[in-house]
This record gives sequence, structure tokens and C-alpha cells, in this order.
Amino acid sequence: MSEPANKTHKNGLTYAQSGVDIDAGEALVDAIKPLAKATRRSGAEASLGGFGALFDLKAAGYDDPLLVTTTDGVGTKLKIAIETHRHDTVGIDLVAMCVNDLLAQGAEPLMFLDYYATSKLDVDTARRVVAGIAEGCKRAGCALVGGETAEMPGMYGENDYDLAGFSVGAVDRDKVLPKLDTQKAGDVIIALGSSGPHSNGYSLVRKVIEVAGLSWSSPAPFAKDQTLAQALLEPTKIYIKSVLPLMKAGLIKGGAHITGGGLIENPGRAIREGLVANFDYSSWEFPPVFSWLMEAGGIEQHEMLRTFNCGIGFVLYVAPNNADAVLAALLNAGEDAFICGQLADA
Repeated sequence: MSEPANKTHKNGLTYAQSGVDIDAGEALVDAIKPLAKATRRSGAEASLGGFGALFDLKAAGYDDPLLVTTTDGVGTKLKIAIETHRHDTVGIDLVAMCVNDLLAQGAEPLMFLDYYATSKLDVDTARRVVAGIAEGCKRAGCALVGGETAEMPGMYGENDYDLAGFSVGAVDRDKVLPKLDTQKAGDVIIALGSSGPHSNGYSLVRKVIEVAGLSWSSPAPFAKDQTLAQALLEPTKIYIKSVLPLMKAGLIKGGAHITGGGLIENPGRAIREGLVANFDYSSWEFPPVFSWLMEAGGIEQHEMLRTFNCGIGFVLYVAPNNADAVLAALLNAGEDAFICGQLADA
């Protein structure tokens, strides 16, 4: 298709002069193409540049699939990354927040897309972020199939950026979780340890740092040989590869991703009416980061439990006769797993 004849005007303004650099956007696409290619999996070619992404469910081995979708962000954890120029792991957080939600439905993550918005596109920063997203996709076994980069001068402060993630998963109809009609009082709650605060509660974390008079370069009081920035940017754990096989084997009655709302609000989202999660709080100790936040911020225990995961990133509901087998499989897969309570009549 030929371009229309060029017309000249006195002011000669360009999109770049308004703050949007199309060339930088194209350079970013070229830089991240190999990152996306490395996440290819059965059913998805994971190539960038088209207007949409296709997925072949038959090639992925599904017989009677339902699609499951999730979306999430990283929250104010991004402020630490931006202020300390540590951009390499927040992409893992972005993927984790989406795919762990899929897992709570018993679904396998298939595709992931990201939205990266900034005032002025810095290609190196964006490439580092997307490299983290690609790493998260590898850990989850899903394909990075596309995304959107938005350069919006005036919408964000200098050097700021924001992220949103979108994931599509699939689960065969008879494997959808939670299986509410099978849940009973006495079912065991198995906890999977977290890697830290994951991506929740960081507005409170940042307030505690401020009150304590510390900076991101200060030694972390709870982590040896790490600064606060290094310790608090530890990425969210992705539980797909250790937990999904147990779900596909029919050994799990339900699961909850412990995110915003912590252990107070999230477990009940996967429990049938008439039952409650009865946690044995003596079965684990708060990891050092949470103990320090609690003490340094003078935070009440209830507030901790409804804001942070407090060391438990995911919980599973399991029949008592399957608990030993599930626990052994999780430990063999490298998880910090333990029994932390049981379901009880409300």
C-alpha cells in the first residue's frame, strides 16, 4: 500500500516531539522477541508481532476443557524496583500473581500477556522487566504470547512505569476446583511456604521502612548480607509445577492463593458454605521478615494476618487419607510444605 503524498507544514511537529518514541517501541519489540520465543510450549508458538495470539487446546492434550482467565498487577512493590533501579524480578511477580490464581481453580496456565505503561520508554528498563516476565512464564510452563507497551507522557512521573498481567489457562471440566460438594469437616489444610511478602502489603511495608528511618540501601534487619531492597524484591513463588500434578490426579479438594486479604480472607474463597478454615497457628513461625515488620511497625497480629501471607503462599484442602501422600509429593518437589490446620464446621 503506497503512502499518501507528503505535505509540509510550518511547525513540522512529530509524535516524538510530543514525548512518544515509535522507534524505541520497535527496538523493544525486537529485543524481547527472543525472550518470548524461549517460552514456547505445546499449543502456542509464542511469536510476537500479530494482532492476537492463537492457542491449540487439542495440541495441549485437553479433552473437555474450560478456559480460565485472570488479571493482576504487582502493586507498590514496583516503587522499590523503580527507586533502586532493580527491574529484573518484578516480571516474575507479575506472572506469579496471575498463574497462582489460575492454579486455585485447578487450571494449567497456557498463555500470558503483559501491559507495560510508562511516561517515556527506556528500552533497557523495559527489556529487563520483560525478561523477568519471560522467566516467570518458564517457571509456570506458559507461553508469553504478546503484550502492549504504552508510552504516555504526562500520565506518569519521570522514570515511573506500571505493569498489568493477563493469563489464560485451561482445566478439564471434571477437574475444576474447588470441589465444594466433597469437602468435609476434618479435611486437612496443607500450607506451602512463601518466599516473603510476595506482592501484597507493600504500601504498609514502605510505611514501616519510613517509620523505622531506614532506606532501601540499609542492611535488612531480617536477612543476612542483603539490603532492604534486595530482600524485599524477592519474587513471588510460583507453585504450578509442584501442585498441578496433584490436582490433575484428583488428590486436592480445593486451594487458595494467599494474596491481598492474607490468611483471614483468602482461604474461605475455596471452602463450601458451612465450613471454615481452622488454622493451627502453632504449626509454623512467622518468617523473619514478617516478625520484623510486626515489631518495627507495631502491627497487631490480626492486621498482619489480613494484610500479609505471613509465610504461607498457598493452601490446599485434602482428604485425611490423602494428606501424607500429598505432603510427601510436595516435599519431594522442593516445597516448604506442612500441615497447618483442618476444615471445621462453622
